[in-house]
Amino acid sequence: MDFWTATQAVILGIVEGLTEFLPISSTGHQIVVADLINFGGERAMAFNIIIQLGAILAVVWEFRRKIFDVVVGLPRQRQAQRFTANLLIAFMPAVVLGVLFADLIHRYLFNPITVATALVVGGVIMLWAERREHVVSVEHVDDMHWSDALKIGVAQCLAMIPGTSRSGSTIIGGLLFGLSRKAATEFSFFLAMPTMVGAAVYSGYKYRGLFQAGDFPVFALGFVVSFIFAMISVRALLRFIASHSYAVFAWYRIAFGLIILATWQFGLVDWATAQS
Repeated sequence: MDFWTATQAVILGIVEGLTEFLPISSTGHQIVVADLINFGGERAMAFNIIIQLGAILAVVWEFRRKIFDVVVGLPRQRQAQRFTANLLIAFMPAVVLGVLFADLIHRYLFNPITVATALVVGGVIMLWAERREHVVSVEHVDDMHWSDALKIGVAQCLAMIPGTSRSGSTIIGGLLFGLSRKAATEFSFFLAMPTMVGAAVYSGYKYRGLFQAGDFPVFALGFVVSFIFAMISVRALLRFIASHSYAVFAWYRIAFGLIILATWQFGLVDWATAQS
């Protein structure tokens, strides 16, 4: 592993860890940053699977007590059974649409211009959602009904468009559907676990031929960096939402997206139009 390859792994690990659970699109940032540092091809596809697992492991660790309580209580406790059922219900729409359309979306939409457009549009929607009157009907994740979970699961499907943001879709969807800010954020974290692990397992099996023993050091480096920065990001976000809205993330999305579109329009950056 040469110095530049290690540097690329660290950069992309940081990007994945910091952005995966913020409503600003980790996939979009990965596409844009990978394009800038010229990290693409089949090796990058396998690398992204690994660093996403690093990020999700950080959430599993952060919520390990809740996960343990649910697993232990699943055979007997109605609350644990209800929570698990809600996660499965919310998870299923993405499974169905992912199997049907993932390859087409990956082929035609994974480029910086699509990302920039989705960032701007999503930011505008996020501002609208934050400024409308927010009537809370679900204060805690354990109070959710199956219909709440299904609606959030449908909202998560929008994140198949790169730049939309999985966490952004589920959190803002949760706010629109009556969840409190804390409940929407926590359920987004919990829903990320089966969604991201399922996607990683599916992609890992599908592209298993891309994993080479010689890439282990760079993959391991990216995994560790992603885990560390995802842990920092999750804890910071949970503290932030206690007294702030998501408007700052909306403005960031809009500004970042417009910068990409402006540099493309005026020829300042030769953004690739193929998958990075």
